[in-house]
Amino acid sequence: MTQDPSRPLPPLRETVRAHGLSASKALGQNFLFDEQLLDRIAALPGDLAGATVFEVGPGPGGLTRALLRAGARVIAVERDARCLPLLGELSAAFDGRLTVISDDAMAIDADALAGGPYHIVANLPYNVGTALFTRWLEPPAWPPLWRSLTLMFQLEVAERIVAPVGTGAYGRLAVLAQWRSNARIAMKVHRSAFTPPPKVMSAIVHLTPGDQPEGVDPALLSKLTEKGFGQRRKMLRQSLKGLPGAVEMLERIGIDPTRRAETVSVAEWVTLARVLGGQST
Repeated sequence: MTQDPSRPLPPLRETVRAHGLSASKALGQNFLFDEQLLDRIAALPGDLAGATVFEVGPGPGGLTRALLRAGARVIAVERDARCLPLLGELSAAFDGRLTVISDDAMAIDADALAGGPYHIVANLPYNVGTALFTRWLEPPAWPPLWRSLTLMFQLEVAERIVAPVGTGAYGRLAVLAQWRSNARIAMKVHRSAFTPPPKVMSAIVHLTPGDQPEGVDPALLSKLTEKGFGQRRKMLRQSLKGLPGAVEMLERIGIDPTRRAETVSVAEWVTLARVLGGQST
């Protein structure tokens, strides 16, 4: 089923106007009204008929509508109480396939809510997008319960996620996104598509779980990259000296301690985490 046989809904722009709703700058909101664009975004994870989707910050429900039209069961977390009546109308129109939770997404356990495999699709609020993203990348159990991430970011952040080693955009986000996931920029979205238009361009990143290298503690890798890229201009022997044994291990695996974090490949970070964790190379 690709289209819910529910009663027709008025265009989202009209519904938003009828409710007197405007985007909140404090919550990092920018609304999308282009249904064709929203349907293209909802199609990126693949066939969603009967699938569970976790959505963060649905706002008035533009992307939510597209996901429901695609046949998904949607669990949406929205902290803006002004949007709840619109989302409630959507839930009624789509036979209850939309569950709305009024809360802060940072306080929500998506795995527990989904109760099984699910997809995460969201036009993330700019002010919490990166924090949520890194959380979804760091579960100790792999593959994760989520089957794909389809997330809208500022274009600059999206480029950091897919950046190759040695480029100006390469950093901690790239390592965390690439060491056991497949990440790509699936679509760029012009600022004029939003109401109100943000000051920057946006892009949608699509990730799927990959194979996890053996013998690597995700928490240790996260800590290593946090330290290493936290002081990008410093040599590794300075930025990593706060982690016991890290500097000594660099030479053991052939990484010059005078290098800087942005020159260390994803594979080298993984090797360092494995050896530092007490595993053999």
